[in-house]
Amino acid sequence: MGGGETRHCADSAAPRRRTREGGRGRAAASGPGGARRALLSQVHAETRGAMALRGVCVVELAGLAPGPFCGMILADFGAQVVRVDRPGAGGDVSHLSRGKRSLVVDLKRPRGVTVVRRLCARADVVLEPFRRGVMEKLQLGPQILLKENPKLIYARLSGFGHSGSFSTVAGHDINYLALSGVLSKLGRSGENPYAPLNLLADFGGGGLMCALGIMMALFERTRSGKGQVIDASMVEGTAYLCSFLWKTQKTGLWEQPRGENLLDGGAPFYTTYRTADGEFMAVGALEPQFYEMLIKGLGLKSDELPSQMSMSDWPQMKKKFADIFAKKTKAEWCQIFDGTDACVTPVLTFEEVAHHGHNKERGSFITDGEQAVSPRPAPLLSNTPAIPSKRDPFVGEHTEEILKEFGVSQEEIDQLIADKIIESNKLKASL
Repeated sequence: MGGGETRHCADSAAPRRRTREGGRGRAAASGPGGARRALLSQVHAETRGAMALRGVCVVELAGLAPGPFCGMILADFGAQVVRVDRPGAGGDVSHLSRGKRSLVVDLKRPRGVTVVRRLCARADVVLEPFRRGVMEKLQLGPQILLKENPKLIYARLSGFGHSGSFSTVAGHDINYLALSGVLSKLGRSGENPYAPLNLLADFGGGGLMCALGIMMALFERTRSGKGQVIDASMVEGTAYLCSFLWKTQKTGLWEQPRGENLLDGGAPFYTTYRTADGEFMAVGALEPQFYEMLIKGLGLKSDELPSQMSMSDWPQMKKKFADIFAKKTKAEWCQIFDGTDACVTPVLTFEEVAHHGHNKERGSFITDGEQAVSPRPAPLLSNTPAIPSKRDPFVGEHTEEILKEFGVSQEEIDQLIADKIIESNKLKASL
């Protein structure tokens, strides 16, 4: 199913509008193009209608990394996501637009803002990724949009949040991670702290936490009938994601310097080791019974070794384990440890992961229309599983389609294109 072509915010909004406005939504479905939209809606109901977020309409202001990821989560689970792109954008730099539709609007022009406000008046969720004050300057702030649509969930996803002295300054994942306190815990002994790619703040504390906030706000709306504003700060989201670190401060789990504790690479039974072929194995044998299986698999005897929790012996034990792991290939170690509770697994590359037996059995990775592999949406829902689209949209691919669904006439669309308020880049069929 390509590019979210059967997702229609206006169609999903029509039943709600009939309830509130005495039949106006039904009239909107008639006329030119109405039959096609009805057919597409039927296809949507048959193929995607069972998904958990069916009928939820999201307007996403295009951004980088965390915002697009949040929008993709919603789209993967059935939401109808309209991504508002900037004019002149050569492509989607986020690469996280699966299942969305793209509308190109110039928000620096008042008429472009009017177009977006028209969409937001019927949307369930607005997702914006900007610093404090940006949306207000565009006349698209929550005070205006919630007045026009009291049921709107207005999700603000930013690095430092929409209050506080840092709320107007720039930053990236590593900065949010640093300000959260978590970066101070990451890194090897004697080395500088390091960020685990840009995963924790951008995607964990940012996009994922924001999606959770949207879910909670949508659920609360079923009781109150009212929308609300979500202030999703990546600093706070990352800190909250890592609550375990704070909650275990007094347990002794982190009393050693960075990189010398039980779970941060200090223990010989919770780290990685290089194999004979230059690959790696991951070891997580924390519990005594699992540690015993590790020792057995390595060809050692427990009664000839120091106690597992003798921290003073950990450096020596790490060297001993490293020497042993270096004598066999990754495949050979898999043959020894697969199927055991030693908690030893191969460190799979992106090229290997989709072909691993366990992942293949669960269908954990999917292939899109361009034969690119990516993770299947998670978690699995037994009754309403995600059915991800096969491709990302082209920038501006759905501009005219979306505007027609929201009642904009072809004459208005032609004029908006002529005045360069919007851009349309229709998908051309390959014959």
